[in-house]
Amino acid sequence: MSGRNPKVVVVGAAYVDMAIRCGQIPSPGQSITGSELSYAGTGPGINQAVEAALCGCDVHLIAKVGADPFGKMVIAALAQFKVNTDFVGTAQAKNTGVVVTLVDAKGENASLTYPGANSALSPQDIDDADQIIAEADVCLIHARLPKEAVIKAILCAKLHTRKVILDPAGGIRPPDGDKPQTEHSVPSEYFSSDVLIPNLYEAALITEHSGGNIRTAKLIGSDLVARGAGAAVITMGKRGCLVVDRDSADHFPAFVIDLVDHTGTGDAFAGALAASLAVGDDLRKAVKFASAAGALACTKFGSLEAMPPKAEIIELMQKQEAE
Repeated sequence: MSGRNPKVVVVGAAYVDMAIRCGQIPSPGQSITGSELSYAGTGPGINQAVEAALCGCDVHLIAKVGADPFGKMVIAALAQFKVNTDFVGTAQAKNTGVVVTLVDAKGENASLTYPGANSALSPQDIDDADQIIAEADVCLIHARLPKEAVIKAILCAKLHTRKVILDPAGGIRPPDGDKPQTEHSVPSEYFSSDVLIPNLYEAALITEHSGGNIRTAKLIGSDLVARGAGAAVITMGKRGCLVVDRDSADHFPAFVIDLVDHTGTGDAFAGALAASLAVGDDLRKAVKFASAAGALACTKFGSLEAMPPKAEIIELMQKQEAE
């Protein structure tokens, strides 16, 4: 890939996170005065796109925001990291998605998510971005979006023989929610992805397995591959991650770090994985790189501001190898 930067297209949700610090999280009917307010762009689409950009990729984000000040805030935040926003569309009849998080004096939190414009992402939005998908090295998709748009993105990328990484997280649901996702609610197209990157909980729901150890993760990963996925990378927090393909199952221990906040770790992992695969690294090398990125994201507060640059990721990997 000499002569140009690797190209990554991210399809994912965009939110504004409003965090309010307070002495205690209010009970029903109780009114509490907050002591601090912060708000910033967040969500899988924003965080993963920024992480891939910090790793040296040319990145396009396909997402949806509202015709409101928060939508402009999202666009401005992405521009600071040189993420292309030509295909971040505006849903005129909806507000930008919002996550309201209350954090008490003990660090405990409660949150409420309003999907907003994210629920308006449609197959047509994917069609409009067909050319940039065709030119990408990797298409990274987070499935907490309308399923029709996710399926269209997968099919479009596969049509152009682009590598597809999919986090098969549950899609946007009605306000009251549906039952937890099961095998039957996961579209078959999801299993045509080159790499599935669920966490262990999500993977267990999809395959209807139970248990949380590495042996169970191997069974779950093998199940996902048997259904058609090229490979499954199952993340397991402090226990690291497991890579399963048709050849083998390999466990990668987590990097040892001082944990501050695990909010952005999954997005850092996904964005760095896409960046590494986009430059032609094999999957296991890419997983090591992504694991270092996810670990570094845990060493800072927040999500977007916790995404680590490539130099820091390489430094952590070298440090581990030297020990």
